[in-house]
Amino acid sequence: MMEKGRTWSFADLESEVIKQGICGKCGGCVSFCSANRIGALVMDEAGFPSYGDKDKCLECGLCYMVCPQTHPMKDEVDEHFRWKPPIGNVLDVFSARSAHTEVRDRATDGGVVTSLLIHMLDKGLIDGAVVSVSADPLRRKAVVATTREELLQAAGSQFEESPHLEEVGKGYTTYVPVVKSIQDIAPKKVRKLAVVGTPCQIDAIRKMQILQITPSDMVTFAIGLFCMQCFEVGNLMEKEVIKSHKIKVEDIARVNIKEDFVLKMKSGITIHIPLKEIEEIARPACLACRLFANDFADISVGGLGSPDGYTTVLIRSIKGKEMFADALYNGRLQCISRQSAQERAGERQRIVSLVEEFAELKKRRGEATLEKLRAGGA
Repeated sequence: MMEKGRTWSFADLESEVIKQGICGKCGGCVSFCSANRIGALVMDEAGFPSYGDKDKCLECGLCYMVCPQTHPMKDEVDEHFRWKPPIGNVLDVFSARSAHTEVRDRATDGGVVTSLLIHMLDKGLIDGAVVSVSADPLRRKAVVATTREELLQAAGSQFEESPHLEEVGKGYTTYVPVVKSIQDIAPKKVRKLAVVGTPCQIDAIRKMQILQITPSDMVTFAIGLFCMQCFEVGNLMEKEVIKSHKIKVEDIARVNIKEDFVLKMKSGITIHIPLKEIEEIARPACLACRLFANDFADISVGGLGSPDGYTTVLIRSIKGKEMFADALYNGRLQCISRQSAQERAGERQRIVSLVEEFAELKKRRGEATLEKLRAGGA
């Protein structure tokens, strides 16, 4: 439970998270700031939160409480989402893919996320989804997709920095009629939003939903990505393994993470690099993060545990179960079928065990990194 009588402010967040080098730049503190419309907090040029105008800060502590690197709300979040060790609530497990080749051809791991979002959009269950699209060959940016075409454009996983929560905040102030100039600047209205995000992003949203603070009320469905780490792909080009293969940026077709780091080249060649070798290009905040399996999403997804061309899907909530089943029934998705209930149970346990293994690896790495920081050795 939260400490009774304890209060926090952005100054505490600066001291304990930002200056320690473990800020993930998710944007939650700025997006959900009680004084965000008067510029108390902003994201600086490097993507970190900072004071826009310190005098306007209400010192309410919301920024501190929603940060994925702080834990005053841990018990409330765990209880609200019926969290169970070691990777949260798991109602069912599938290896699935989109039933449509146009989606699979664009996607990294089967296109489940894209097809699920298209299904929800077509049925009017959401007005849009926060996704990421290519800004250039090695960088992506967050957008609110409101059409099938925009969702298709965003198909494919990405593992770079993507300020999804900041985009949610913009969506709220732009699309919900609380700003006088809204009709002039908002051609679209988005009130029911799905979010595709990393564990830190979904964690911040869930904390705000428990606190019943807007704009988290817009998020009606959360799809969580498995996340070992985010990194700048451009830095990868300096690695010896890349130089030895004489790889050029323009030759890379797709980047993926499964049991290892995977580069799929336009020539058809696939290059596998152990995850340990790419830690040096990971963001420092990711090395301190202990979240892997996106425990609080409605559905968690990733390539880990499924064959090429399929997505591993962990169903975590009743809403997630209903949504996945409806998309399956309507022919949007396909699952790998097993010949017997025993085979199905065995495959389910194999995937869960693999996810638990990676979750434990990331937890241990995060705790070790934090220990170094506390000792002043990083």
